[in-house]
Amino acid sequence: MEPRNNVTYFVLLGFTQNPKEQKVLFVLFLFFYILTMVGNLLIVVTVTCTQLIHQPMYFFLNYLSLSDLCYTSTVTPKLMADLLITISYNNCMVQLFTTHFFGGIEIFILTGMAYDRYVAICKPLNYTIIMSRKRCNTIIIVCCTRGFIHSASQFLLTIFVPFCGPNEIDHYFCDVYPLLKLACSNIHMIGLLVIANSGLIALVTFVVLMLSYVFILYTIRAYSAESRSKALSTCSSHVMVVVLFFAPALFISIRPVTTFSEDKVFALFYTIIAPTFNPLIYTLRNREMKNTMRKVWWCQILLKGNELF
Repeated sequence: MEPRNNVTYFVLLGFTQNPKEQKVLFVLFLFFYILTMVGNLLIVVTVTCTQLIHQPMYFFLNYLSLSDLCYTSTVTPKLMADLLITISYNNCMVQLFTTHFFGGIEIFILTGMAYDRYVAICKPLNYTIIMSRKRCNTIIIVCCTRGFIHSASQFLLTIFVPFCGPNEIDHYFCDVYPLLKLACSNIHMIGLLVIANSGLIALVTFVVLMLSYVFILYTIRAYSAESRSKALSTCSSHVMVVVLFFAPALFISIRPVTTFSEDKVFALFYTIIAPTFNPLIYTLRNREMKNTMRKVWWCQILLKGNELF
């Protein structure tokens, strides 16, 4: 007879139970959350309101920023509300679904951006034909669909697992591995399916991303020094974001179903730190984006000033 699910809520232990440390962490996470919201909103408004939206690179960057906004908002506000969090079973399942949904979308958008850079550098004469608006829209739809399939798979693998107690999760949000640790049934087969889902997606996507940049490096070796420098500058921002997101994600997802105390620190990189630094990396290293932002926001300031007078 299968064990019944007797757990109606979970306690997320977070990082610390020390009140003074909790206050410090609250301020720190609040700072990161504000920075994430402001940075990504700046990118979304700048790209959407200018001609940059018609360039595939910025088209994908716009959706990456939207994904970052949603992704970090599924975790950070709840984390700041109370660093020792009680969360209902249903809300825990919703959080698991949404974090994997937006996280999956982000992974696939990063892959789409790598494909865009590959076409731009390796097939420049056919770039506008290959990366048409129709193709870009299709890529975004595929990213959202794959993100949903990945998230639904993780959700369905977890929701039928019985939890009899204890109900304390040594993490700061509801994720599959910490939840399976509390299961009161044999989860060996479920663990293998979780690894096949999350682990293979992360690993295969990361390998594809790295291969795309191997082809890019092979192609630009014949370029002039100036063209090579420009191509590398364009791609380096994307590589930094990929490493920042995938390195900790791979550490957590491609091993057997088990948890370590370090997992919370590694999870910070792809749930909070990466969404915060993505807009900084893409704007500070991109002259066209900086110039466009300056024009858009100076125009807004001038318009507001004229209205006052």
